[in-house]
Amino acid sequence: MTRQRHSPVRPFWFCANCVRPWPCEQAKAELVADYADEPRSLGVDMADCLTEADRDLAELYWAPPDPVEHYGRFLGWVKAALAASRHRDAGHFRWF
Repeated sequence: MTRQRHSPVRPFWFCANCVRPWPCEQAKAELVADYADEPRSLGVDMADCLTEADRDLAELYWAPPDPVEHYGRFLGWVKAALAASRHRDAGHFRWF
C-alpha cells in the first residue's frame, strides 16, 4: 500500500490528502525531508510556490490573498523547521 503525499491541488492550493490549506503540517515535514540535502533550496522553491499561489488565487477570487497570511503560510515556517530538523540530525545538513 502506497502512502499518498501531501501535495497541493492547484489552482486552489489545498492539500490533496487532508484538504487543509497547503502546505499543511504533514506537507511541511515531507518538504523538510525532501530538501534535506539542499535546505536552502526549500526557501527558494517555497517562494516560487507563494508567487504561483498568489497568482492562481487572485484569478479565482474577487480579492487577492492577504500577503501577510500568505507569507506565513508559504515561507514563515521554513527557517524554524530547517533549524529544528538540523538540531535533530546535526550531522546531516551541510549549510556552507
